[in-house]
Amino acid sequence: MDMKTRPLGLLSPNELNAFGSELDQLREQVLADLGQRDADYIRDIVQQQKMCEIVGRTLIHFSLNPLLFAGGIAALSCAKILENMEVGHNVMHGQYDWMNDPTLESQSYEWDTVCDAESWRKTHNFEHHTYTNILGKDRDYGYAVLRLTDDVPWKPYHFVQFINYILLSALFEWGVGLHELEFEKLKQGKVSLKEKIPFLKRFLRKSGRQLSKDYLLFPLLAGPMAPKVLLGNGIANLVRNLWTSTIIFCGHFTAGAETFSEEECENETRGMWYYRQLLGSSNFTGNKWLHIMSGHLSYQIEHHMFPDIPAHRYPEISEQVKVICQKYEIPYNTDRFGKQYLTVLARVARYSLPPADSRWRMAGEKIRSFAGRKIFRFLPEYRPPVIE
Repeated sequence: MDMKTRPLGLLSPNELNAFGSELDQLREQVLADLGQRDADYIRDIVQQQKMCEIVGRTLIHFSLNPLLFAGGIAALSCAKILENMEVGHNVMHGQYDWMNDPTLESQSYEWDTVCDAESWRKTHNFEHHTYTNILGKDRDYGYAVLRLTDDVPWKPYHFVQFINYILLSALFEWGVGLHELEFEKLKQGKVSLKEKIPFLKRFLRKSGRQLSKDYLLFPLLAGPMAPKVLLGNGIANLVRNLWTSTIIFCGHFTAGAETFSEEECENETRGMWYYRQLLGSSNFTGNKWLHIMSGHLSYQIEHHMFPDIPAHRYPEISEQVKVICQKYEIPYNTDRFGKQYLTVLARVARYSLPPADSRWRMAGEKIRSFAGRKIFRFLPEYRPPVIE
């Protein structure tokens, strides 16, 4: 559902204020209840992550058959995913600052990825969470690589955006790590490379440490097994990148996730901000470990509303958010993980084609016909999100 078809008048100003007040009250209730079980939870996850890394690196180094080697890759992949998603991402949102634990402090935590934590806090915690899905303000929307709405002008290079999507997913940590470079603004001359030198220095230091660890230190420790360790570490990083990008895309770019203009978000009240977070986000369902391995970003709606609340609380919070949404008859976008991902793929494919008024329209129609219309059936012109 594109911005132009969104029911802008769904709630009156008074209803929006009441909606925002109820969500503020919910947030305060949860914050007041934080305590030992939350501390125990994150410390347990950290221990499990460390154990997965020990097992994974040990098996990759010393395995003598393909099965154990594959097991090592799986364990190391899990360790990297847990550290990035359930630990690093959530810690850097300040979800555990109240514990006063220096190892879980948002402003000093450094995670296991080439992206510098300082850069992440700027581009993600501030830019994305403040301007979620506002075209022209939220650079996370399409990552300046993908066209995912008709509100973004179509260019001939969008024909190959599905290839760009695959490359972005495979190299996701690098795309995120270089996000602060603002390549699109550099190309337009809006910022200079000189302005980006401090960032580039931080990025080179951080990425250098990451590359040295996975592709120099551990392979050297393996001696004659170095090629095997290089391969195992590379595959684990690839798995982490593909998984992370899939989870993030399923929370932001499904069929029901909406976009907004800068004009309609001017003078935004607290209630309007919550409303935008809700309409611009998507959840997906699954078992307990799917939620943990996603960093609980399977509850992207709740995360966008309450980014500083420990993410493991989102499942219980979501039940109360649904009740509030039903009260105001607001759509709550959730569906099975697989189905949400299919709508992401369909959206990437669909908006790779030119609009009807483009001179490239005939070429787009030929591609659509060749690919088969079935790929687009998951993204109709309007599909109301599920209200549970």
